[in-house]
Amino acid sequence: MIARNVTPLYAAGFVTAFGAHSIAASLGGYEHGSLLTLGILLAIYDGAEIVLKPVFGAVVDRIGPRPVLLGGLLAFALASAAFVFAGEPGAVGLTRFGQGAAAAAFSPAASAMVARLAPKARHGRAFGSYGAWKGLGYALGPVLGGVLITVGGFPLLFATLAGLALAVAVWALVAVPAVEPLPKVRQTVLDLARRISSPGFLRPTGTLAASTAALAVGVGFLPVQGAAAGLGTVATGAAVSVLAAAAAVVQPYAGRARDAGRLSEKVGMAAGLALAAVGFVVAAALPGLVGILVAALAIGAGTGVVTPLGFAALAAVTPPERLGQTMGSAEVGRELGDAGGPLLVGGIAVAAGLAGGFLGLTAVLVVTAVAVASSVE
Repeated sequence: MIARNVTPLYAAGFVTAFGAHSIAASLGGYEHGSLLTLGILLAIYDGAEIVLKPVFGAVVDRIGPRPVLLGGLLAFALASAAFVFAGEPGAVGLTRFGQGAAAAAFSPAASAMVARLAPKARHGRAFGSYGAWKGLGYALGPVLGGVLITVGGFPLLFATLAGLALAVAVWALVAVPAVEPLPKVRQTVLDLARRISSPGFLRPTGTLAASTAALAVGVGFLPVQGAAAGLGTVATGAAVSVLAAAAAVVQPYAGRARDAGRLSEKVGMAAGLALAAVGFVVAAALPGLVGILVAALAIGAGTGVVTPLGFAALAAVTPPERLGQTMGSAEVGRELGDAGGPLLVGGIAVAAGLAGGFLGLTAVLVVTAVAVASSVE
């Protein structure tokens, strides 16, 4: 029963990942006018999520996660369909913002419902499956998005996204039970500041941000490293696929190990970051095919270990009536890592080359891993 109830929530995670990456990976060939405009189009989805996720997270706690989940999915479908009916290429920016705002609603609602519906003893497994579905969306987005655009252009891609979001909304409406908001003690701004500055929040959130930075850099820069070493698009594309597949496959196993008591959250998060750091060292030292594939496997597996443990750790220390707010705030950390990782590596690479950029991120991952491992429970 639990599996049937939460599976549509996993599918909601797939929607936001697939929607973001299927479009972002294809915008380079869109009539955007300039690189600056392209950068804005790439950033606007994540920007909407960063600003709005804490807001919608608080709404989740106030009115319950189910209406926010359904409303967000329907808004995503409407924003996607609007592009098709507008028939204006310039509408892609507004569409991306609308999709990002909608994802900012249903993403924290889905993760909060996963925590509410799954027994605490199975939080690791539940969040592992949720992360695996998102990883599948990241992996399939660029490939299927490219196929859809080749067949029918951007209108077909956005129409597909509209239909996908609508289908998941209907599935959630039928299968996911109502989860009523819980009574809450009045919270002041100071109370909120104390909670999100506590080690119980900062440790998993910082770990999730670091692992997301590693994932974003791996997806974005491993192909660049491979191309510089003379590898073709097939080989560099395979590296990204290996990374995404490793992250998707490892997450449920890491979650199960946590639930069974074989892997503690602190040790697992530190080990995952360390494994991702090893991947970037390999990428810097061995830019050829073998090195790139080994690096992709290590980075994907490392981030796959971190994700379910981080979310399970957050759920464990959060009062049930504040899950929406906590998950929304933690997701902001992930979005900042998603944007900050590539910026850090790119900035260092200007002066020290891409290998230097990889080593710079390695240092961040190692420092974070040591901080997590040495932190007091």
